[in-house]
Amino acid sequence: MKKQHIVLIVLLILLADQALKIYIKTTFHLHDSVKVLGSWFQLYFVENPGMAYGWKFGGEWGKVALTVFRILAVIFGTWYIGKIIRDKRHKGFIICATLIYAGAIGNLIDSCFYGMIFDKGMIYDAAMGDYRTYNGLATFSSEGYSSFLHGNVVDMLHFPLIQGHFPEWFPVWGGEDFEFFRPIFNIADASISVGIITIFLYQKRFFPESVRQTNGTVETKAKVDDQSQVS
Repeated sequence: MKKQHIVLIVLLILLADQALKIYIKTTFHLHDSVKVLGSWFQLYFVENPGMAYGWKFGGEWGKVALTVFRILAVIFGTWYIGKIIRDKRHKGFIICATLIYAGAIGNLIDSCFYGMIFDKGMIYDAAMGDYRTYNGLATFSSEGYSSFLHGNVVDMLHFPLIQGHFPEWFPVWGGEDFEFFRPIFNIADASISVGIITIFLYQKRFFPESVRQTNGTVETKAKVDDQSQVS
């Protein structure tokens, strides 16, 4: 697979991811939602200071650590994709690795720069021990709402496929609302997830040498004939 194809895939994912994020960030109020296909697919604007699908840890320092980790992951990914292209690995595996790589870059852009280019965003409040929400539409600004590495990732894809509530007799969650699928994510998150899940599902095809080793099969170039078997 050629490097030009990898670059094209990455650019297309980044273009779609950032275009949708900027559109949502500048036209939706925080927690605004719009139904796209009935009630099971919505655009629902949230900001995520942590990891994919709304997971977060460690407050402001945890966020900086996560952003630095993303930078290191992208640096490693750049080297690794070049390596698997040179090694002529399975085309499907290269594409999956590229999806993961592009998704990591997409969220890294938010974390690094969104705090610097938008005037509004969620800001960590040490007294609350959490991030404060904001009112109004965000606009581009040279002042920004935060500094480098402190931007929040924009999420908007919501698929509440099944909604209801647990009966009162249900253990632990009795009487509470139920929703599947609850997490809100973005195109970059989806790209990472598709890449990882596909690698898991097709690992036997992508890594046939590992399968042969696991099954105890050893390939050899030695000639096998009647004479060699007798000796």
